[in-house]
Amino acid sequence: MFRGTIIRVSLSRAARCVLVALTGLLLGGHALAIEEPEFTVVEETDAYEIRRYEPYLVAEVDVVAATEKSAGGEAFRILAGYIFGDNQPQTKMAMTAPVEMTEPDGGEKMQMTAPVESSGSDGTYTYAFVMERKYSLDTLPQPTDPRIRIREKPERLVAALRYSGRWSEDNYERHRAQLAAALAADGIDAIGPYTLARYNSPFALPWFRRNEVLVEVRPDGN
Repeated sequence: MFRGTIIRVSLSRAARCVLVALTGLLLGGHALAIEEPEFTVVEETDAYEIRRYEPYLVAEVDVVAATEKSAGGEAFRILAGYIFGDNQPQTKMAMTAPVEMTEPDGGEKMQMTAPVESSGSDGTYTYAFVMERKYSLDTLPQPTDPRIRIREKPERLVAALRYSGRWSEDNYERHRAQLAAALAADGIDAIGPYTLARYNSPFALPWFRRNEVLVEVRPDGN
């Protein structure tokens, strides 16, 4: 009589966190989560919006890697582990949107192949998860991984250009250049590094994805 062999696959805690997160993103459909940072649109043009963001908290991590693929996998595991209980007091938190990537060198051209992860000249990739609004700096669970930073982004004016499509370097660079040119033409000063905000899961079809290029602008009345 033939007896089948049972194969048991053991997943690490980090791998389980990633699997749970990706499953949630897939089932979530349009966006990563229902909660996003609060903002008010104060001006809108054909090319971009000017938004006033309320302060919000992020958990962020820097990863040094040879490629964006290896950096992205590591950064996601670290941050997903944090929100799924790798914290004190082992609290499970909800995913929010967007996942942010800020260019470390103040907006230098991306070195690697995907816009959601950018590198500076030292190969450092920075990722951030937005925290739920119900938390404050005093009540947010503290990460047990020392690589994770918790910080508050202050109220600020941000120019935002929305686009869809693939997370390719060319797609991101084209829209970043478009936003920079439109702001310059309107006499608006960008005063911070550019950020890619990614709202959908990797499973979303490219033409349904919501991607945004964000940059802080000077609140000088323009």
